[in-house]
Amino acid sequence: MQTSPRIALVAGETSGDLLAGLLLDGLRAQWPQLASMGIGGPRMMERGFAAWWPSERLAVHGYSVELVRRLLGIVRIRRQLRARLLASERPDVFIGVDAPDFNLGLEADLRAAGIKTMHFVCPSIWAWRPERVAKIRRACDHVLCLFPFEPELLARHGIAATYVGHPLASVIALQPDRLAARCALGLQPHDEVLAILPGSRSGEVAYLADTFFQAAALVRQARPAIKIIVPAVPALQARLEQAARACGLHGAISIVAGQSHTVLAACDTTLIASGTATLEAALFKRPMVIAYRMHPWSWRLMRAKQLQPWVGLPNILCGDFVVPELLQDAANPPALAAAVLDWLDAARRGDTRVQALHERFTALHQSLQRDTPRLAADAVRTLLAS
Repeated sequence: MQTSPRIALVAGETSGDLLAGLLLDGLRAQWPQLASMGIGGPRMMERGFAAWWPSERLAVHGYSVELVRRLLGIVRIRRQLRARLLASERPDVFIGVDAPDFNLGLEADLRAAGIKTMHFVCPSIWAWRPERVAKIRRACDHVLCLFPFEPELLARHGIAATYVGHPLASVIALQPDRLAARCALGLQPHDEVLAILPGSRSGEVAYLADTFFQAAALVRQARPAIKIIVPAVPALQARLEQAARACGLHGAISIVAGQSHTVLAACDTTLIASGTATLEAALFKRPMVIAYRMHPWSWRLMRAKQLQPWVGLPNILCGDFVVPELLQDAANPPALAAAVLDWLDAARRGDTRVQALHERFTALHQSLQRDTPRLAADAVRTLLAS
């Protein structure tokens, strides 16, 4: 094995960029002169990654209609990337970070050509689309798993895997400092605070922002003194501000660029789009209402392939509806507002279920804490040496 391997990566969207950045930290600790290239985002580029395409080029929303709109461009990128990796830029290992619709097919082609392949983040075969198991087995020499139950599940299908923990569990403190977060946001210790997170992708914001803000307006009618804060992806901030004005909330809520972790640390409860952000909210030990809406065709296709009764990661990992999920037609403003107010009322009363939720989320946090960069890099080293 050469001293400093060439490692190609593809990371899609913000969460993939975060995971790949941590992986690169571990790899660079072992190989300071590491050469890495492919598709990535700003965190990866800060670590010396050569991004041939930015990761946002792979971002899509939904399952069918929204995907079709960008399919030709994505297929073109994958074809060009495949050709480059098989010719002049051939890596020692290819690591696909999440983005399974893009990465698994590419990994299968590269593996067939003799390039070692890894996939970082086990596709959610335990939640939906179990037919992906055969594709994973064909595509990957090894899978890096975020959740402790996944390696055993993959082993049953003859797929090698390593549990590396979820990096967010190390990034987020086991006991978040709420007072410091409130001070950073200009809030008072006694303020009642609602965080609204309508997603980090433009398609999510298109389907969720108006509904979330209409729900927030109803919450504000019941709680005139409540502070409402929205952490926005900078590229979507203007769009969220426009949606807030349309719902009569201009001046009544604070939309801040980024700072999602600070906002989650500061809030009493959050109205949040289903996705990785719900796990972040759980790691901050916050009560939440999970909601999601998408194109009706996409919704029907997803429901047909769903294997579990839960959609939100906190509920999936706890194996129970520890927080409410309101999806598609159920995600309407009155229902969302009622669910948010239920948590706020429980906190005011000192209801034991708020403390019970905190304890379950603390146990979940501890189960996910591992030295992810080192464990992931060790798995890469082992694969390269095999």
